[in-house]
Parts: sequence; structure tokens; C-alpha cells
Amino acid sequence: MATGTYAFGASVMTVEATQQSTDRLLHSLEQAFGSDVIITDPDITVGYERDESRFTHSHRPSAVVAPQTRDQVVACMELAHEFGVTVVPRGAGSGLSGAANGRGDSVTLSLHRMNRITAIDPGNRTVVVEPGVVTADLRAAVAEAGLYYPPDPGSVDFCTIGGNIATNAGGMCCVKYGVTADFVLGLEIVLADGRVLRTGRRTVKGVAGYDLTRLFVGSEGTLGVVTEATLRLVPRPCPAQTLVASFPSLESAGVAVSGIVERGFTPSMLEILDRTTIRAVDDLTKMGLGTDVEALILAQSDDPDATDVLAGIEKICVAAGATDVVASDDPAEGSMLLEARRMALPALERLGDWLLDDVCVPRTQIADLISSIQEIADRTKLTIGVFGHAGDGNLHPTIIYDEKDTESKQSALNAFDEITSRALELGGTVTGEHGVGHLKKRWLAEEQGPVGMDVHRAVRQALDPNGTLSPSVLFESEEQ
Repeated sequence: MATGTYAFGASVMTVEATQQSTDRLLHSLEQAFGSDVIITDPDITVGYERDESRFTHSHRPSAVVAPQTRDQVVACMELAHEFGVTVVPRGAGSGLSGAANGRGDSVTLSLHRMNRITAIDPGNRTVVVEPGVVTADLRAAVAEAGLYYPPDPGSVDFCTIGGNIATNAGGMCCVKYGVTADFVLGLEIVLADGRVLRTGRRTVKGVAGYDLTRLFVGSEGTLGVVTEATLRLVPRPCPAQTLVASFPSLESAGVAVSGIVERGFTPSMLEILDRTTIRAVDDLTKMGLGTDVEALILAQSDDPDATDVLAGIEKICVAAGATDVVASDDPAEGSMLLEARRMALPALERLGDWLLDDVCVPRTQIADLISSIQEIADRTKLTIGVFGHAGDGNLHPTIIYDEKDTESKQSALNAFDEITSRALELGGTVTGEHGVGHLKKRWLAEEQGPVGMDVHRAVRQALDPNGTLSPSVLFESEEQ
């Protein structure tokens, strides 16, 4: 048996005592629900060690519990609370901040089997889902009823609603429609001690009490486990028209973005890709986006007057120095360009080891942020691919480095910190949609300040005084 201690909440347990507590938890769950809900095979549990993040702490979990019902989640949390076992909730593992990373002293609670869409209500434009529903599957299901669920993270084809709620995920449609929180009307949540809390309502209006729904959206598994969500839907929009503009510099594209925002245009999508990203996507997809293009802006409008919206955006792009602007109402062309944007990160991954940042600034500061990233790349001599949701000021600078080279790794971390710091200086935030997890715990404290962090800790202490749920997520001072 290994030696050492693990710390969580207010208690400290030896590794041996922790394993004994975990064994009691698993035995009790097996007695109640059978062995199907428990995964201990190390060849499988290793797949639950971490999400897609880089530079984040992780261990293979001691076991994985994969419930199929709310009652099984309740039993897991009751027993974990009783035996002093920490639990890390997990969706599809597509996160980029480490919030779902395993701990050697913990059980990972995977919600992937709770994947039912239980009710679609076209009259009230709502849908009730379990947390393991894949986001793309939900969008397809409600589309058959003439409705639309707008949030569309880059991992839309495999990420799940529970994970989206945990991180308050965004996506390419945020510029017009908003983020996940804007579509969550109510939640069913299992608290750290197994109690079941229902938040929110299904009415259009309602202001009774604190907005507990918003409290849990974006809490990254630290306050409770979502077992059901009631989501708001909107009518299916008109077919989108698409515009792509080529620019001689990344800075001129940033100026165009600022101009579009200042003029009050609200496209359903406004994305940006720099030269590095464009060439990487071209190498991967052979789409022919242009080898001599320094930056691309991709815009879509699904408004009834989409032609006029894109005409106005075209004028701004030309005035900012665009060398080529093409608009199309062909859905196939629009889908192709949208796929090019979705392939940005997979394409950049092929250039080497990568560290993805996620920062957001006021939209009128997007040009300043882009210039700063360019300066950091030039000074550090690092390749930094820039892409993201320009319409809401949310960029994903992706730093390419060599994992085997200590100096290269440190340079990547330094560049990551400089970009994050610059976002704060511009009045922005350290994460626009990926969350804090392990990756940005220090930066959360920097953004929130001492009073803000005191309030965060007070809320967490009130809901989970024993530190049962994801004890090493969000707070820098917690033990790993």
C-alpha cells in the first residue's frame, strides 16, 4: 500500500484509509444497484484521468461510477458524504481547463449514461434533458419540432449538456444568442450530501428568491451534480447567409470587427482566423482558403434581412482594408466554411504540442488584444495561432511549443500568462467559455480579488462543507 496523505475539506486521510472508504462506497453501490454502475478496470479508468486540457494536474481515479438514474446519483453522493470520499463529476471529457481531471483519492462520477431527452414542449419552447445528452443530438431533436437550441461549442458533436452547464459553454452563435446560461430555465441538482434541489421555473417570467439556477451554471462540478435540465428553445431561424472576408493583416481584421460591433450589426456568427490557423486548416482539409491571406473574418446572418446585414458588414470590411469579400446564400458553402472554423484547433494540434488560451475582452477592444498577441508571438518567437468568436470578444490564442524542451515549455507558459494578463488589462476576463478548472485557478483569484474569492468560498462551504465535490477545482489554495 502506498504511503502519504490526501487533504480535502477540513480532514486529512491516509491513502490506506481513503482506499478503505472508497471500497465501502463501491461495495454499497454494488449491493444496491449491481456491478454495472461501477468501473474499476485500470485499462478503462485511465481514460477518465483527464480532459483535453494541457498543463493541468491529474491522476487516474480510484474508480468510475456511471449511474443511469437520479436515484443512483443520490445514493453515490449520500455514501460519499457518509464515508468521506471525494467525487469528481464528469461529462464527455471534452473540457479544456482540467475541471473533470481525475484524482487518485477520488471517484469519478460519469454522467454519460444519463442521456435521455425526456420532453420537448413546442408550445412553451422548452426541452427537458438529462446531463449526458450530446449537444448535437439535442439540436437535431428539437429541429424536428421546428425549434432551435443555439449554444454550439466547438465540440458540439460530442460534448454533453451537463458539461456545457458546468462550464457555461458558449460557441460560435454567442454573438447573437448568448451562452448556455441564457437557455437554462431550471435544474435538478443532487447536492454533495445527496439531497435533491430543484431550481428555476418553466414560466417566461419569475423572480421568486435568489437565482439559484445561475449559481450552478458555470460552477464546474463544485456545488452539485446536475441530473436534469429544463432548457429554453427559440423558433428555428431562417437559413443562414454567409460572408467571408480576407485581410492583409490580423490587425486590419480586428479593426473590421470593432467597426461591425460599433455600427450595431448583430450577425448570428462572427469568427476570426489568423494566417497560422488558415494555413493549418488548409493543410488538413485542402479547402483552399488562401495561402497569401493574413486573416479571415467569417460572418453569418440568419435574420430575415440577412442580405442587408451582410452588405453592411461587407462595407465595413472593405473600409478596414479587406482584399477580398465574398457573400453567399448557398447553405452548402456556408456549411463548408463553418466546418473550416470548427477544424481550427484540430488543425493547429498537428503543428506540435499546444496550449490553448481562452480570454474575452470588451468587443471594442478586440483589435488591441489581437495586436498584443501578435507582439507576444513576435517577441517570444513562438507560433501562436489565433482564432475565436470575434463578435463577442472571445479569442482562443493557441501556443505551439515542444513538450520535450524545458525552455520551450516555459516560454509557452509565459506567453499564456502574458495573454491572460493583457485581457484583464483591457477590461476583460480570464475565461470566456472554457472555465477555470485547474488551469486558471491563480487567474480566477486575480480577476475576482480577495472579497470575490471570500464570497466564492463562503458559497462553496455552505453547500459542501466537507469538500466532497471536486475539491481541487477553482481554488488555488486547495490541495491537489
